[in-house]
Amino acid sequence: MSKEKSEYLINRNDNQYEVVIGLEVHAQVLSQSKLFSTSATKFGAEPNTQVSLVDAAFPGMLPVINEFCVKQAIKTGIGLKAKINKRSVFDRKNYFYADLPQGYQISQFKDPIVGEGKVILDMPDGQKEVGIERLHLEQDAGKSIHDLDPKNTFVDLNRSGVALMEIVSKPDLRSPDEVNAYIKKLRSIMRYLGTCDGNMQEGSLRADVNVSVRKKGTKDFGTRCEIKNVNSIKFMQMAIEYEANRQVDLIEDGQSVDQETRLFDTKKNETRSMRSKEDAHDYRYFPDPDLLPLEVSDEFINQLQSEIPELPDEKKKRFIVQFKLTPYEANIMVSDIETSNYFEDVVKKSDVKLATNWIIGELFAALNEKNLEITDSPISAGNLSKLINLIKDGTISGKIAKTVFEQMMEGDKDPKKIVEKKGLKQESDPKALEALIDKVIDSNRDKATEYKSGKVKLFGFFVGQVMKVSGGKANPQLVNEILKKKL
Repeated sequence: MSKEKSEYLINRNDNQYEVVIGLEVHAQVLSQSKLFSTSATKFGAEPNTQVSLVDAAFPGMLPVINEFCVKQAIKTGIGLKAKINKRSVFDRKNYFYADLPQGYQISQFKDPIVGEGKVILDMPDGQKEVGIERLHLEQDAGKSIHDLDPKNTFVDLNRSGVALMEIVSKPDLRSPDEVNAYIKKLRSIMRYLGTCDGNMQEGSLRADVNVSVRKKGTKDFGTRCEIKNVNSIKFMQMAIEYEANRQVDLIEDGQSVDQETRLFDTKKNETRSMRSKEDAHDYRYFPDPDLLPLEVSDEFINQLQSEIPELPDEKKKRFIVQFKLTPYEANIMVSDIETSNYFEDVVKKSDVKLATNWIIGELFAALNEKNLEITDSPISAGNLSKLINLIKDGTISGKIAKTVFEQMMEGDKDPKKIVEKKGLKQESDPKALEALIDKVIDSNRDKATEYKSGKVKLFGFFVGQVMKVSGGKANPQLVNEILKKKL
């Protein structure tokens, strides 16, 4: 049965409003040098140490296109199931800012490198397709730093000229939850491809969020406002909620929504006006005279197509067929490339069902508690396989395994050695268990008589007593079998 679609609506008086959202995601291209120069792109370098004469816009300096960045953009386009344009043009987008040395940004306007594509989201109530309008390459600006001095602004040009992919969605998103799923899916695809690391804390993924509202049932879009440079999914969701409610309040009061660019204040949890929204003509776009149109051949595109790895959607289908995972389990396992690699390494040498349960359950909970990524897990895929095999072959019980797992999280690597050192091996010798069970029954004759006379609930009591006497080491399955016979 398909679940009923849940709608994100804002209610005011007798009216219901739908929120319409489009995102312009700025993803930093994973490359060692900038889009038009050989300067490094390493994060965290000392200010102004990764700047060439080209980045600083010294007179007479000419940009030279970085072929690797072009390849990364085309790979991303292929990953987004998008049209790759064999001819694209670099334009100058004219505006002045202190950390933009040229006084313009080299970007792409009418002829981007990648055209229309799509991203499939897995939402709780089913799949949703979000259209991609375009992906174009552009250079980043530098960074203005306002909090080092009360009177002066400092400029760091390390980011000036860093290659960005601007991925523009169609206005297909309808809720903060869909935005959350969209950003995560986009980031996941690019991480699989190795084209962007998606690290929002380092500024390599951020978004301009376009928000408008309209009464439910109407088809025309309302006036949109753009919220600039939001650098976390949580802030995107908060900004959308605030901005949508602000626009609804204006409409309900009989006022109009002005098209403008706004900023999200993370301390006050509100958007505020930054400037009236520019249109394309305000930027006076024209083709960059220093850069020829970029032309790529079918052979060039086909070669890159052959290098594309298995992406999340394809991997999910394979995991469901090959490993019999549920769609929910498969979604979790393919959510990022590190998790899927870890999962596949574990199941190479152990039981799939147990591996799935231990990764989604114990491992994720322990990593969340320690605020660790799966790449930093103290428990390697190989050692988790060993632990699962110890459960599977009856060496230890699931309960004892949790104790061993805790030891492994604290730095004891090999579960076999932990079991031997701590004497945690499960007791599976039927004769030894019979002796234990006889002892427990002899000590509780009255309860054994009650059990025989029909109080079957007492069976659990006897199991508990045997486990207690054995220090938790008795094989629960064998205990159950022997107890039934004895009682």
